Amino acid sequence: MINSEEFIVGLDIGTTKICVLVGRKNEHGKIEIVGVGKSVSYGVMRGVVSNIDRTVDAIKKAVKEAEDNSGVEIKNVYVGIAGQHIRSMQHRGQILRDNAETEIVIDEIKKMIQDSRRLAVPAGDRIIDSLPQEFIVDNELGIKDPVGMCGAKVEADFHIITGQISAIQNIRKCVEKAGLNLVEMFLEPHASSCAVLSADEKEAGVVLVDIGGGTSDIAIFQDGIIRHTCVIPFGGNIITEDIKDGCQVLRVHAETLKVRFGSALETESQENKVVSIPGIRGKPPREISVRNLSRIIQARLEEMIEMVDSEIMSSGFKHKLIAGIVLTGGGSYMENLVQLVQFKTAMDARIGSPNEHLTSVKAEQLKHPMFSTGVGLILKGIEHYEEEEREQSVLSENRKKEILSQIPEGVIVPIVPVQRGELTIKKSFSDRILQGVKDIFSEDVDENFDGKIK
Repeated sequence: MINSEEFIVGLDIGTTKICVLVGRKNEHGKIEIVGVGKSVSYGVMRGVVSNIDRTVDAIKKAVKEAEDNSGVEIKNVYVGIAGQHIRSMQHRGQILRDNAETEIVIDEIKKMIQDSRRLAVPAGDRIIDSLPQEFIVDNELGIKDPVGMCGAKVEADFHIITGQISAIQNIRKCVEKAGLNLVEMFLEPHASSCAVLSADEKEAGVVLVDIGGGTSDIAIFQDGIIRHTCVIPFGGNIITEDIKDGCQVLRVHAETLKVRFGSALETESQENKVVSIPGIRGKPPREISVRNLSRIIQARLEEMIEMVDSEIMSSGFKHKLIAGIVLTGGGSYMENLVQLVQFKTAMDARIGSPNEHLTSVKAEQLKHPMFSTGVGLILKGIEHYEEEEREQSVLSENRKKEILSQIPEGVIVPIVPVQRGELTIKKSFSDRILQGVKDIFSEDVDENFDGKIK
């Protein structure tokens, strides 16, 4: 097995599939995916775990497949969370500074973010994430990064994401029962946005619609800031159910019809096309009209698109979204869907795939929109890991300065950096420091001690 410390693992627990991606950032800043594992998800309903044992089995199967084709032992994972229980709200926080002439430092911003995560939320809910949108320094609006500025009062608008405690705990329990360590949990549409949206699109204004198996996630960005998030209770599975009932076929056949022959628009070219479906227990095959199939799919998709358009209108950004709509997720890969979305919303639309951030090694295999969340989780995981590395480096440097400040002038002490955040001083002198700084500066210090390490 390869040393797993340099790899990031994204675990996407969806309604229709469990997906595990193993990747790392190369020297060019691209993501190199070295392993992929997938399994059918039987224990998740509309983004919420409904059967822990079946979900654990599916996670283990996907992890095993990813380990086998990557050679990496998987221990730590970054997990996505979505589902109908996800809610969002706006909050404004502030701090009053003692000295308005000193520069604002990153620690003050981090404290504001931590304070925003202590808000009172409805019983049974928990704050998943707090996303700063913009800052106000001494009534000066529209500041994206106040670090380095001076001011007496700093305010910030936060986009707060909440979820049900039970749903969050069930995901954590499934991950731990599968023998894994959950490092961090990220909102899935936020992760997907990292994989399929460009910085220019976020700046211009864009709507991300991630169509999953059980739900569809919406995230609206404008001026590079996430402005609105929500979840609608329709996904690809409900279209499959409509086909099953409308065409009177088995669910497995309905899914095949949707994937292989489905279209979001009913067209004249489908007039005489039919598909033959095997009969049950010796019964003759059934013939399904492709035009009738498209009529069923279009009716449901129009309902979903109307709900998306309603959310865009309620956000107040309908006429500020220059980049239009980006569709991603497994349910977005359907013929003529882009045209239907453009017709119903009067906005530009495109399909978003995650291959822009990937090396060419496995980009072809992973260009399907169903992998957007998995790739996004790796990108968010790398960002989280690098942030921790920076913090540890700062702590290590501060600790180093603290120790050096306790050493008498003229004493030569070699300092050897070892593992993250740790410093080792050779034994003879470190023992003196551990006994107490007072021993070093007291009058009874050994006069023969010349500062050299024995």
